[in-house]
Amino acid sequence: MAPYLRFRQVCLVAPSLEPAATDLSFILGLDICFRDPAVGKYGLENALWPVGDMFIEIVAPTREDTAAGRFLARSKGHGGYMAIFDCDDPRARGAHAEKIGVKKIVDHTHGAYTGVQLHPRDCRAAMIEFNHTVNGDKDSTHYAPAGIDWTRHRRADQTRKIVSIDVETPKPAELAAHWADIIQVPVNTDKDGAPVLRFVEADIRFMPVADGAPECIGAMTFACADPASVLQRANARGYAPHGGAFHLSGVRMRPVAG
Repeated sequence: MAPYLRFRQVCLVAPSLEPAATDLSFILGLDICFRDPAVGKYGLENALWPVGDMFIEIVAPTREDTAAGRFLARSKGHGGYMAIFDCDDPRARGAHAEKIGVKKIVDHTHGAYTGVQLHPRDCRAAMIEFNHTVNGDKDSTHYAPAGIDWTRHRRADQTRKIVSIDVETPKPAELAAHWADIIQVPVNTDKDGAPVLRFVEADIRFMPVADGAPECIGAMTFACADPASVLQRANARGYAPHGGAFHLSGVRMRPVAG
């Protein structure tokens, strides 16, 4: 199998799936492609939306004492939950992570899917997952977490792609180097001088916050046909925009022209 690595998915957490799921669909003009019944065994429910070749996922706890629920309590509802990568060999990447001191917490295969999740405390800012779906190396439409017909739900009339996510940290250069080591990609610099990990699908930028502030995925930037209308819809649903962005499921969502 030829090596490949795609930045595929950003997972957010909400206290309950509604109204977050309905509101995200309405505001960004996206369609839910899949609700995975398998997450029920972890005390969760979820929804996924395709954005180009990437996905947004929202998970919500359905019972007490879940990892997502503990994340909500710890983060006080601020910050994204997971950065997820589709690759040729998640277990090899998990083994590399362990060699540099980042523990695995999940390593499982279910049907065509194999996934490895890394401990968020060791990753810092968010959990990192590597996964692989059989035939994913040949065709990016093979992606088990999104269901078998997710491409039918892909829309580009309003929100066209995820441009970047912002990982907030008091030590941007240090955390960028750490994530680059885990993911095995180089650190670059964006036009504003911020450290960035570049992928074909989207960038991961590392942005400074005050000392003592928690490290987290704090923002997402989307390329949209009409950013002003996105902000108007956010305002209509009670997510008052500020500085060209609105806050939903723990992160600032920023529409830009594209």
